[in-house]
Amino acid sequence: MTPAGIIPVIIAGALFVWLVQALPVIADGSSLRYVWPWVPTLGVNVSFLIDGLSLMFGLLITGIGALVMLYSAKYLAGHPQQARFSLLLTSFMLAMLGLVMADNLLSLFVFWELTTITSYLLIGFNHDSAKSRRSALQALLVTGVGGLALLAAIILIGTVAGTFELSEIRAMPGVLTQSTLYLPILILVLLAAFTKSAQMPFHFWLPNAMAAPTPVSAYLHSATMVKAGIYLMARTHSSLSGTDVWLWTLTIAGAATMVFASVIALRQTDLKQALAYTTLMALGALTLLLANDSGYAITAAVTFLMVHSFYKASLFLVVGILDHQTGTRETTKLFGLGRTMPVTATAAVLAGLSMAGIPPFLGFIAKELSYAGSLEVASSAMFVAGAFLVASALMFAIGGIVGFRPFFSKAGPRMEGIKEAKWPMLVGPLLLAFLGAGFGIFPGLLEVYLVDPTVAAILGEPGLAKPLHLWAGFNLPLALSVATFVIGYAIYAFATPLRALLVRLGDRSPSFDNGWDTLLAGVLAGAKWQTRVIQTGQLRFYIMVTFITTLVALAGTMVFRQAVTLPVAWSPVGLTDWLVFGLVLVGTGLTIVTQSRITAIAGLGVVGIGIALIFVLYSAPDVAITQLLVETLIVVLFAAAALRLPRLGAEPLNERWLDAVVAIGLGVSVSLILLMSTAGPIDRSLTDFFEASSYPDAFGQNIVNVILVDFRALDTFGEIAVVLVAAIGIFALLRSKPEKDEA
Repeated sequence: MTPAGIIPVIIAGALFVWLVQALPVIADGSSLRYVWPWVPTLGVNVSFLIDGLSLMFGLLITGIGALVMLYSAKYLAGHPQQARFSLLLTSFMLAMLGLVMADNLLSLFVFWELTTITSYLLIGFNHDSAKSRRSALQALLVTGVGGLALLAAIILIGTVAGTFELSEIRAMPGVLTQSTLYLPILILVLLAAFTKSAQMPFHFWLPNAMAAPTPVSAYLHSATMVKAGIYLMARTHSSLSGTDVWLWTLTIAGAATMVFASVIALRQTDLKQALAYTTLMALGALTLLLANDSGYAITAAVTFLMVHSFYKASLFLVVGILDHQTGTRETTKLFGLGRTMPVTATAAVLAGLSMAGIPPFLGFIAKELSYAGSLEVASSAMFVAGAFLVASALMFAIGGIVGFRPFFSKAGPRMEGIKEAKWPMLVGPLLLAFLGAGFGIFPGLLEVYLVDPTVAAILGEPGLAKPLHLWAGFNLPLALSVATFVIGYAIYAFATPLRALLVRLGDRSPSFDNGWDTLLAGVLAGAKWQTRVIQTGQLRFYIMVTFITTLVALAGTMVFRQAVTLPVAWSPVGLTDWLVFGLVLVGTGLTIVTQSRITAIAGLGVVGIGIALIFVLYSAPDVAITQLLVETLIVVLFAAAALRLPRLGAEPLNERWLDAVVAIGLGVSVSLILLMSTAGPIDRSLTDFFEASSYPDAFGQNIVNVILVDFRALDTFGEIAVVLVAAIGIFALLRSKPEKDEA
């Protein structure tokens, strides 16, 4: 294997080993926290927290990541872009790891957006394919909207709680739920979670993201990225749950996604698409379980999250092997591969049994806990349990279709000449499948080191997790499990006619994906219309719109707020002031009446000199020098440019009146603001700060200069960059030559 293939495996494996060492500490009820100052003056830190929830996600991210990267090393061997793929996948892993361990909401948002960007690049890895580009853009836009919602939620949470540290917010019970901003915060947080975890009606991007290479699907869209929204709901559970809005929003969205996705999954003949829709089902189930705060529901959510990561990543990798070795993923073309691909068949069968919830696999324990948790929901137990029954039965059938039928079905011609995959592609699916079986037979280790601490982290207090048992006695959850097996086997046996029926029904129903295309086309049409209206190509129009907008904002605010207050006493105006005023007035009049561009620029220069004289009169010589230098430079540059421009023509009278109204209105508004600012006491807090800090912190005695080059250094750098770009543009215009007409 090449370095591009093996280095990511080493990085992921090392991080996994490092996290494993934290298991005993977390199992004892402790947590690990690391803090580095980020913006100390604002109290913002880069802080990371390792507790049960973040450790569980971290182990899944790094453990499955190492196996997927080992798989990718062989899957993409010889691909010219293998190094780019490895870099993107490793970057995504690190971003996802930072997301689940961030204890500061601002740093969590940064990592959240990094996962969005890296997933966009991974989904669109085959960028020469129009389908890949469309799917990547769709995922970026949908999850990007959620990212903006998350940023707004973080701002509101920081305002309400007075801190961005998640551990501090969780230590303040009711600080968010009892706030008047609770509903906006909840809506924004759930919008971010639902878009990232593909809950209805934002579910359509996830199946389309299967255009990505199979390792991406196995990693991002089963075990990591799509569970970022689930993580967000779990992390904020103790702070936002316990209300009817939380309960019913998550219950309805989760149940609808779960049932819809499991039905659509049965309709698919592409194994990868079928697994994509079962991933949607799992995400809906997790959302539904997180709607409650009972020990059974949260224990079921944690257990199901882990077992789903095991069997779904394994099955995705198995489908990748089938595609790699046979050239197809169509279930109607894959038969009798068990003899030629025994190792792959073993992994597929074990993962499929865990997905179907058959004992003694961990999937059976998760299903039993899910039924127990749904029956604890007093207000909607039948609704929730019924949704789980339908979805679980369909999952049973799809587990058989994906994990059993391609290898042991004799319904079609058996493929000949198919060889088993190489060992790097077999280790991941086989190990993950065996984990689902091993933890099902021996669940105690998982319960002590991961499930109990994770449930405690979600609910905010220890001791609420329920035990993991293969046999919990004769009870209603067991009866529902038996019903699941019976109904699921019937669906599996009649899968072909049921699929044909669903295809006919689907052809008559509206498509969310087509709705997305319609929405995007509408947005583009609106943008084109807006561009035609706003981007006229006339500089005069742009300047006029800018000035009118400023005038409306200033004058409208003063009128609406009734904020006009004038000084009680007026300072006397001396002869020198009147002379300067006259100079400015003459320069303004000259600029207005002349039809020569050079004269107009000279008139503006006179106005600038008058303003510089005002600075001199009021003891600001450094600002006056700056003003004079700027005015001189402007006059020189404009004069050089004006030599190539035609003379000013007489403008229509209506445009002159509009110019006059806007100019007078803007001048009066600015004058009133200046008078209002001098009418009351001046807040000297910033002045005192700069006076006290300029010399000790920035080693400068000129406060204005220190502000420009130290306290506002980045702002000043931006202004210099703007001037430089403008100068380059002017130079290019001066150097350009008019095109000659072709003969």
